[in-house]
Amino acid sequence: MERDEIYDVLRQIFRDVFDDDSIEPHDDMTAAEVERWDSLSNIRMIVAVEQELKFQFSTAEITSLANVGELVTVIQNNLVN
Repeated sequence: MERDEIYDVLRQIFRDVFDDDSIEPHDDMTAAEVERWDSLSNIRMIVAVEQELKFQFSTAEITSLANVGELVTVIQNNLVN
């Protein structure tokens, strides 16, 4: 799956989880940029990604993420393996 395809999936998930239809995820985006992105919504977002793309993140992958770009890279790596 290409990065732009992953962003299409993330866009819908982010808009649903964070209840904001204006969200446009991008590589440098962090939780600090999204008003409703807290620890609980982060878990909901991760679970939604796992369900949509049918794989599971490792704890190490989740805790190492610094921004959405890194999330996309981890997703790509998981979909290849």
